[in-house]
Amino acid sequence: MLPGYWQQTFGVGPDPDGEGDLVATLVRRGQPDPSMTRAVLLVHGFTDYFFNTEQADHFAARGFAVYAVDQHKCGRSWREGQTPHFTTDLARYDTELERALELMQAAEVLICAHSTGGLVVALWLDRLRRRGEIARRCITGLVLNSPWLDLQGPAILRTAPTAVAIRALSRIDKKRVLRPPTEGGYGATLHKEYGGEFDYNLLWKPIGGFPVTFGWLHAIRRAQNKLHRGLDVGVPNLILRSDRSVREVTDPDAIQRGDAVLDVKQIARWAGCIGNRSTIVPIADAKHDVFLSVPESRQAAYQAVDQWLQWYLTETFNTPTQSERG
Repeated sequence: MLPGYWQQTFGVGPDPDGEGDLVATLVRRGQPDPSMTRAVLLVHGFTDYFFNTEQADHFAARGFAVYAVDQHKCGRSWREGQTPHFTTDLARYDTELERALELMQAAEVLICAHSTGGLVVALWLDRLRRRGEIARRCITGLVLNSPWLDLQGPAILRTAPTAVAIRALSRIDKKRVLRPPTEGGYGATLHKEYGGEFDYNLLWKPIGGFPVTFGWLHAIRRAQNKLHRGLDVGVPNLILRSDRSVREVTDPDAIQRGDAVLDVKQIARWAGCIGNRSTIVPIADAKHDVFLSVPESRQAAYQAVDQWLQWYLTETFNTPTQSERG
């Protein structure tokens, strides 16, 4: 689907939520190069899949073999009859992430995850560290791009009674829609047909997003609550976010500069729960996906990555950390 890219689809078993057999897809930039020992694995968020070849080119120019995973029910891995992106447990992504690492066969792996993918990966790495598997799986670093660390919106949405209500409704009807797709908004700032700079499959990444269901949101809140109690991803990590949030409106010109999806103050508040070797960099005027921002903000995001990589690439993290051993 992308010139110069290859994909491998693999099964991950039957869906515990009853939507048939699940598959995931590993995408690779270019032909395998045995001389490249470092690789990066790109992990998308909700209403998303891999398409940003500019980001892939940037990592490739810095000596990384570039891979991306379309998780089950997402993008290339969605199958007819499945609810896009639907799951009732984020830990179910562990299997395909670990299978992706096996297929990559890299000596050092940097994970780069966006939004919901950042939440998924942070908890997955914490579980790997607890099992003492970070070094065995050759994971040496993490970049989080606007990770979804808390539920945005009015404070009442984050109260205990609301959590109880979400849990109860998810048990009664897990696929009941809480929030339908929106009109325009953030997505309209991205796609070429709406005045943006990027081209992608609107069936896999619709302008107004996919519906949010009670079962899926309950899984998100359980994961966020675990993160709030404190994690340790076991590797040095860079956290990128916008310097400000903007209210999502239908006029794309009004939300070109700022995060129209998440509350960046929440990212700043909870970033310390990721681990004890975190570098946090706010990017002026960046969008929710900092690598899809207006050109000057996008360039600033890449510069922040490069500055962090200058240090990261001089270090060797294949030795288990004290926290992993202990």
